[in-house]
Amino acid sequence: MKIPGTYVDGFLLPVPTARLEDYRKIAEQAGAIWLEHGALQYTECAIDDSGAEFCRSFVETAAAKEDETVIFAWAVFADRAARDAANAAIMADERLTSLCGESGQIFDSKRMSFGGFKTIVSH
Repeated sequence: MKIPGTYVDGFLLPVPTARLEDYRKIAEQAGAIWLEHGALQYTECAIDDSGAEFCRSFVETAAAKEDETVIFAWAVFADRAARDAANAAIMADERLTSLCGESGQIFDSKRMSFGGFKTIVSH
């Protein structure tokens, strides 16, 4: 499935494995907020295979502990301008403030990695 967007926000974060279901519930709500404010797609994934021997794993990159699961997430936007406008609205949304309070009890946001990416190849 090709998503008609050219800009992606990416996230990488460790979540305590024992709290993964709690995190999933918050991520479900967050995704709805992102989509409401202009994201074309919102996806969160829990690591299932980190056994690459040819490169650094996401587990290492996220500095995940043995009792943590790495989350790889992204949101797709039409372009950078749409992303910037959406993120302004998302950050001002009171529902997100509430979710951030809940998520702060689940994971350490200071250990989360984030970046905005312009698409250079898309099939």
